[in-house]
Amino acid sequence: MMESQKYAIVDLETTGHSPANGDRMIQIAIVVMRDWCIEKTFTSFIHPGKSIPLFIQDLTNITDTDVADALPFEAHADYIYELLQDAVFVAHNTDFDLAFLQAEFKRAGLPKWHGKKIDTVELAKILYPTSLSYKLGDLAHDLNIPLKNAHRADDDAKATALLLKACWEKLLQLPQVTLEQLHKRSFRLKSDIAQLFFSALHEKRQTVSHDEDYIIYQKIAMKRFEKRSATYKNDAKYPKTRKDKMELLKKAVPNFEERPLQFQMMDKIWHSLLDKQEVVIEASTGIGKTLSYLLPAFYYAKESGRKVGISTYTSHLLDQLLNEEVTKLEAITGEKIHVALLKGMQNYVDVERFEKILKMQDDSYDETLAIIQVLIWLVNTETGDLNELNVSGGGQLFLDKIRKTVLETNIPSYFDFYERAIYKSKHADLIITNHAMLLADLVRHEQLFSEIGGWIVDEAHQFIQAAVQRDEKVFSFMNWKYLFGQIGLYTDEQLFYRLQRVALKKHRVSMQLLQQTEKRFMQMVTLFDEVMQSFVEALQPHFRNSNKHEMKQTIFLSEVVIDYKRFGQVSAAIQNWIDLAEQVLQTFHEHTDEIAPEHQFILDEWLYWIREFKVKVAEWDEVFLIQHNHYSAWIEVDKRSIPGSVQLFKKPINVTTVIQQLFTPIRERAAVIWTSGTLTVPNNERFISDQLGVSAEVPIYKLQAPAKYYGGAKAFVVTDMPEIQVVSQNDYIEAVAHAITRTVRTTEGRCFVLFTSQDMLRKTVELIQESELLEDYMLFAQGVTAGSRMRLLKSFQKFSQSVLFGTNSFWEGVDVPGDGLASVIVVRLPFSSPDEPTFKARAQYLQSEGRNPFAELSLPEAILRFKQGFGRLIRSSQDKGVLIVLDRRIDTKSYGKEFIRALPPISVQKLPLQHMVQALGTWYNNKHE
Repeated sequence: MMESQKYAIVDLETTGHSPANGDRMIQIAIVVMRDWCIEKTFTSFIHPGKSIPLFIQDLTNITDTDVADALPFEAHADYIYELLQDAVFVAHNTDFDLAFLQAEFKRAGLPKWHGKKIDTVELAKILYPTSLSYKLGDLAHDLNIPLKNAHRADDDAKATALLLKACWEKLLQLPQVTLEQLHKRSFRLKSDIAQLFFSALHEKRQTVSHDEDYIIYQKIAMKRFEKRSATYKNDAKYPKTRKDKMELLKKAVPNFEERPLQFQMMDKIWHSLLDKQEVVIEASTGIGKTLSYLLPAFYYAKESGRKVGISTYTSHLLDQLLNEEVTKLEAITGEKIHVALLKGMQNYVDVERFEKILKMQDDSYDETLAIIQVLIWLVNTETGDLNELNVSGGGQLFLDKIRKTVLETNIPSYFDFYERAIYKSKHADLIITNHAMLLADLVRHEQLFSEIGGWIVDEAHQFIQAAVQRDEKVFSFMNWKYLFGQIGLYTDEQLFYRLQRVALKKHRVSMQLLQQTEKRFMQMVTLFDEVMQSFVEALQPHFRNSNKHEMKQTIFLSEVVIDYKRFGQVSAAIQNWIDLAEQVLQTFHEHTDEIAPEHQFILDEWLYWIREFKVKVAEWDEVFLIQHNHYSAWIEVDKRSIPGSVQLFKKPINVTTVIQQLFTPIRERAAVIWTSGTLTVPNNERFISDQLGVSAEVPIYKLQAPAKYYGGAKAFVVTDMPEIQVVSQNDYIEAVAHAITRTVRTTEGRCFVLFTSQDMLRKTVELIQESELLEDYMLFAQGVTAGSRMRLLKSFQKFSQSVLFGTNSFWEGVDVPGDGLASVIVVRLPFSSPDEPTFKARAQYLQSEGRNPFAELSLPEAILRFKQGFGRLIRSSQDKGVLIVLDRRIDTKSYGKEFIRALPPISVQKLPLQHMVQALGTWYNNKHE
């Protein structure tokens, strides 16, 4: 029996981050834990000897009054020092708490504390590698740990103690082989977690193991994969009549409200699947679109024995479909529904590659941490989808090394997650995938997709965007320099150095061939640098014409004079190096004797980078050498870092032909159903359908929820905003900030503010923060607050008094049901910026054909986004919300009424700001009665 360890879990609240600059402690809490039970708690306010800054009072709810009668740290120092003796010091970010405490001990004349420490941030990253956030409050929420007052030392210390215990329990659930791998690597971590791993391993060895739930590949444990039999026909029948549908739905959803349009949509999809027809359905929120296609799709699969494919745009929607909607469908039908989620190959982990990397000595901390996270994740993941992991920046680079990039594999297929996903797809009723995968991998999986009896494309308007992204070519200077750095010369001690040492030691490759390969490598890099230098010089004249203060600049490639012959020479030089690099590999393998695993790993790395360079040279040719008429190409550069910041983008102007090529063979054998909440605009019904290459004969059905569904919605147009063309940008931003603060305070937050320009968004947010008029509110701003779109949204939903500022990409695909959202403020009508390169190229193309870019592109796109913005607001008939438009053009320009026509039948009032705020207040207060 191991002796029981004492843990001292510490949390401090302080006046700031730096004891050296006079910051002091204001509260300390220590929880002593032994045998995973809390033995003792010490908590006390501490007098800082100075007043507490306002933002700290705000954060901690600790005021000067709270600490007025408290004693200074020196009065508690001996007792605290004693509590920490023989203990492992634990904190949620030990770097801060321990360093601060050591400085306070020194000030009190005590020696430095010595002992082991465990950082629960690091530990939680390891044991919960898929958590969205590692803040204490978020982890406590996810793990059901009580935490009433975050940022109060007593509550935080207790929550941290319970987090430590949860991590220990999680460790004990891991298979022994995983614990052995973790322990071996844990000495490279920042805090002393190795001891914890060792204790868990010791305990595991004493108990009866239940490791049969896992399969083991070369000491890597993974969750066992359950195979299942193929889809079978059964007697489940589609509910054809209204009565049948009502009976079915009422059984599973007790207070089911009948929506006639939902039944209508189900029938349209059912007949389309049966007759292998194509159809376009615009279904507004309130119809229950997802269930309207899942139900007929499931019954069709069961009755016909053919699968139905469902494609959507974002991974968030994929997960929503899988987790929520399919569960609902199972409750309704009373059947187990076999669903397979299929993503592009590079989303999955390559276990074989990961295992080879494990055999190597890992270098950086980031890499060690990522390896440990992946080992634990593999024990739990069903899918092997690397997007599930939340890793640091350096960890992200590591994940790129273990993505699956080639189909052939030397390991049994049940260890290969991509193969598992394909297998699942073969035995599923419904296959759920995303637009990108549908576009990219259809070519690869003819057999798989040929069994599909119908495709339902949800978020169909986004299919165009997905096709553009699929065909987009990007060149990044930094990325190329990174590639060169991975290979290196012999003197750089990178991959080439390691390869040469093994090759010569084992007498596998002649010195002459190695020197020749290195020489070609040098020629390639030198030529690349020279060509880039001349490219940057060719950009110089364009910098002079631009605004002095604008550091970032966009230049169309067609405007730059370049020597394409030189770019061709770079391409040839890369190819020359690839040829020799392949020859080195071949010569290595000609010998029959066994290659040691660590040498094999170097060869695998070499092969990996050869493949990368083959991809890169094809990209180089696509970007610089192949002239396409139907592409727009532009350079983005930051004048402060040249050539480092040089990036070149090449996007297709029109993707209709690509989409048609994809769907022409499908149309011959299966139904195609396009659906979305926004597919049409007034006066231009086929705007999206035409771009999707849908024939003009295919009908478009518009299903709009009844007017009463929107009973809780209202719109206001503010009539006394200044006109942006008339006043300076600063004046305009001031007026916008004023209108936003008035609105937010009236509705008490829960507000989306939608901009069309990142620059205006940033300046408005800064002005609002300076004014402190919204200091009681949590403000989250895209491009300003750190984190992805989904993370910002999750943070926004957590707080009742919050405001989310977003640009065009936030206008769609964001769901905040119920009370989550009270108002959407549209700062500017969502027209694309005329200087946005892809838009500019499309407009020029239309103009060259004698067509009107405003009427045929600019206006319909803006109206679609506007409809999307409104769609965020009312997600159910109980929702109440208000749309506020600050852009006067909706009132003063002739096209303004088309925006209003695109809204459902709701009340639209045009009022000056003062009156609008009063009307809003009345409406909001009535809403809450």
